[in-house]
Amino acid sequence: MFKKFIGILLLSSLSAGVLATSAQADAAKPGQSMTHMKTEKGISSTLEAAGIVLYVQGGATAAVMGDSISSADAQVVFHIPITGTKTGVEHVGSNVAIFNTTNNSQVLIKNPVIDLKKAVVNAVIPQVGTQPVALFTITNAKDLKAKVTNDRKAKLRTTTYDGVKLSLAPGVAATLVTALGLPAGALPEALAFASASVSLYSPIKK
Repeated sequence: MFKKFIGILLLSSLSAGVLATSAQADAAKPGQSMTHMKTEKGISSTLEAAGIVLYVQGGATAAVMGDSISSADAQVVFHIPITGTKTGVEHVGSNVAIFNTTNNSQVLIKNPVIDLKKAVVNAVIPQVGTQPVALFTITNAKDLKAKVTNDRKAKLRTTTYDGVKLSLAPGVAATLVTALGLPAGALPEALAFASASVSLYSPIKK
């Protein structure tokens, strides 16, 4: 059941990305960033029976890696704009909505914040509460190494962390199951959901 649940989410997000009008991305600027999230292999091949729809609000795009979303090893890729902050990396402009078509229940994930130091991704889920909660756990935080690239012509430094592994944080699976009216145990705890890369842009000082 949980595979079908996740699959439907990804199919809907893909559709939203394909049907949306193409957007022009701004050039990278100091203080900004970009995150690139790729779902685990096999999740997208089991989409179609749970009746769950996921879509992105605010201009984020999605694409499929593989022959089609129904391929056994297909993966869905999200490109999400974010802005650097003192406490982490704040996602701006794109919220994520999860909709259960069988009972018209919805969960809205707002303002995800990637905190590399604390190894979590926090977000506000209005259907649950007004305070940010841990959505994902970064399971390989201790192994992450920064790759730094300097563009002296543009006076821009890019710090990239590749291979960030994201799993559902403790309690999130049960929260989503309850909020969406899914059968108990439909989504396992600590599900390995995706990998991501995070690029932070900062000025090169003279």
